[in-house]
Amino acid sequence: MFPPSAICIFFFTVLALFVSSTTALTIRTSTESGDGTYYTPGLGACGKTNSESDHIVAVSHAFFDDYKGHTANPNDNPICGKTITIHYKGKSASAKIEDRCAGCSGWGDVDMTLSLFKEFSPQSAGRISDVTWTID
Repeated sequence: MFPPSAICIFFFTVLALFVSSTTALTIRTSTESGDGTYYTPGLGACGKTNSESDHIVAVSHAFFDDYKGHTANPNDNPICGKTITIHYKGKSASAKIEDRCAGCSGWGDVDMTLSLFKEFSPQSAGRISDVTWTID
């Protein structure tokens, strides 16, 4: 048989590999895509009050709630305050994640303040498709 120390080393090696592979799966480094909409901000899920002139976004509830390190208190979500770069039809702009979009049905949907939305499209559009974004 194997000595107890060899079994322990094997067990902890397998455990370390499992933990590192699980962690790697939950870190998001890819480009997200979805619809872009606008909303009137107020007190956001991250616990800050924002105005329409701020370049902030609310990411989809699915993305927000699944972000690595999230807790039951949305104010403590590590996604809060992260800067993203949004791209649409050759235009790009940066914004901070400060809210959670309960009405966003797509994983990569993003709800923007009106001032940010207008950098990509007129307000009359209301919704733009094929928006992409990454966390910086």
